[in-house]
Amino acid sequence: MKNYFSIAKSTNSLYRDKCILKSGIPTKFSKMIPNGYLIFEDESFLDSTVAKMNALRKSGQFCDVRLQVCGHELMAHRAVLACCSPYLFEIFNSDNEPHGVSHVTFEDLDPEAVEILLNYAYTAQLKADKELVKEVYSAAKRFKMERVKQICGDYLLSKMDCQNAISFRNFASSMGDARVLAKVDAFIQDHLLEVSEQEDFLKLPRLKLEVMLEDNLTLPSNGKLYSKVLNWVQRSLWENGDQLERLMEEVQTLYYSPDHKLVDGGLVIEGHSEVFGGEEDHLQFVQKRPVRESTQRQMSCSSSGSLSPSNQAANTPKQTARREWKYIASEKTTNNTYLCLAVLDGVLCVIFLHGRSSPQTSPSATPCLMKSLSFEAQPEELEDQPLSPMHYARSGLGTAALNGKLIAAGGYNREECLRTVECYDPKEDRWSFIAPMRTPRARFQMAVLMGQLYVIGGSNGHSDELSCGERYDPHTDEWTQVPELRTNRCNAGVSSLNNKLYVVGGSDPCGQKGLKNCDAFDPVTKTWSNCASLNIRRHQAAVCELDGFMYVIGGAESWNCLNSVERYNPENNTWTMIAPMNVARRGAGVAVHAGKLFVVGGFDGSHALRCVEVYDPARNEWRMLGSMTTSRSNAGVAMLGETIYAVGGFDGNEFLNTVEVYNAETDEWNDCAKALTPLSD
Repeated sequence: MKNYFSIAKSTNSLYRDKCILKSGIPTKFSKMIPNGYLIFEDESFLDSTVAKMNALRKSGQFCDVRLQVCGHELMAHRAVLACCSPYLFEIFNSDNEPHGVSHVTFEDLDPEAVEILLNYAYTAQLKADKELVKEVYSAAKRFKMERVKQICGDYLLSKMDCQNAISFRNFASSMGDARVLAKVDAFIQDHLLEVSEQEDFLKLPRLKLEVMLEDNLTLPSNGKLYSKVLNWVQRSLWENGDQLERLMEEVQTLYYSPDHKLVDGGLVIEGHSEVFGGEEDHLQFVQKRPVRESTQRQMSCSSSGSLSPSNQAANTPKQTARREWKYIASEKTTNNTYLCLAVLDGVLCVIFLHGRSSPQTSPSATPCLMKSLSFEAQPEELEDQPLSPMHYARSGLGTAALNGKLIAAGGYNREECLRTVECYDPKEDRWSFIAPMRTPRARFQMAVLMGQLYVIGGSNGHSDELSCGERYDPHTDEWTQVPELRTNRCNAGVSSLNNKLYVVGGSDPCGQKGLKNCDAFDPVTKTWSNCASLNIRRHQAAVCELDGFMYVIGGAESWNCLNSVERYNPENNTWTMIAPMNVARRGAGVAVHAGKLFVVGGFDGSHALRCVEVYDPARNEWRMLGSMTTSRSNAGVAMLGETIYAVGGFDGNEFLNTVEVYNAETDEWNDCAKALTPLSD
């Protein structure tokens, strides 16, 4: 008997229906349209096909690649692996004999972990014993399988407890996983005393400090205290040529003076110290002895990797930042006794600190500055430590200044869009987390309106552009939804102007060309309205307000970068073309300082940019300024106090978590903490 169709005509003139097979089992069909096309989706076909392909792999049939993993040979199909692993795709794509059998060798991966990844590549199912998860993570990192890395990282975090927290941190640090590392550190901060009782913690190297105090003094709060301690250790390594291991061999005696300065206590008492000081909240360093010539040579050669005055100048900012110095957590265990976990020169260490009353021979204040000849022969001023980086590398993020702090929200790191939001305190040179956004998003801009932060549109990395927006209230530390845009919008400019929020330009839903759209949001009526359209289609433009006007700067029309600039007058709802920039750029940042526009970095169609230029509205002209220390496209740029900050972005090779600042008086960019301009209280 032949199969036959039972067809019923629907009310909308489209045909729906069932195909009744001889077995009597109905099979679902999609709509059939009158012109004769048939659309059918077989839900079981994909599962059946991948199962068969995996069976072929395991039997070695039709395989055209062999993975040699620590003496084990694993067969597979190039096309399947290339689709799942960007790393293997690059290898296969560069093969001079694409039709031959490829051999790829890995001597440092676990064969079982690689087999698990192969099964995942064919079945989309990740199955690993808990003992193998770290090995799977390591293999996924090599293969650049970011989704598997994330899943393994989340699994490890779910299994973390006080007993294994140090082990997990060491693993996350070795993998360079900032996301997992930040969560492990947050756990340790909440459970430091319990963690400190575990075997892994007890095996860590430790630095013992005895801090002498005047009778009427107490040690500062944990954060400020250990900021001073870390700086003291840095100076001991960099200026004196000490080794970290030597500092840990015996108890180090320090002195906390009445004017809140931390110095080498033993030498202060003996009267042999020379103190080189700064402001009240900054470290005071005591030079113990003239640096020997042999030590100077050792510092210059930097065989140990420690930074010094002589080799810092030769190091790029990126190289300097690789040596991690980080305060993680501390607890006051007894009266004037503290326990701290920190990273010193890349080494995870425990710091024990005990405060005690100083002998009567202790001075009542820090000795005055007296420069020795040996010190004057060295550079007059040491290069300061790098500004603290964000916990996450971020590109396409939203950035704004709020209540004297710098806010960095969302963005993407490789393929992952972020929800997390970080807050930078310039007084502490420290990043901390605030409430995450409700929606992961990147390629958006952020603005402050009536004391609250607004983010609108962007992309979540998994679907089309977003139309949703949200508002952050710093008083409640909460994000709430705001009415959606009428169209999805990605790479749009956002700015506040006259108590309204403006969204300008952006990408069309297909992401192929820029938009002319301009919309305004009224926070009182909670409604959107249309404004005059731009003269030129733009996406990834920099947008900001200055003296009652709104400026949209550069961007791209399709993929062609623009140097043109438009100015919006809200009084007559018109856009006017003004003088173009010297450099065409998209994905640039903009900040307002002293009545001028500072446009920073971006992408010129070929390269991420370091160059910066400033617009003077009184002259209607642009001029070039000093370049950044690092190329940055899609970075966050904001004005905080009298300082312009550039954070994150993409340098053409890596996603960045670094920070640098601009001093308008010297026309210089700097990535060191000493470059910060103090904020007035």
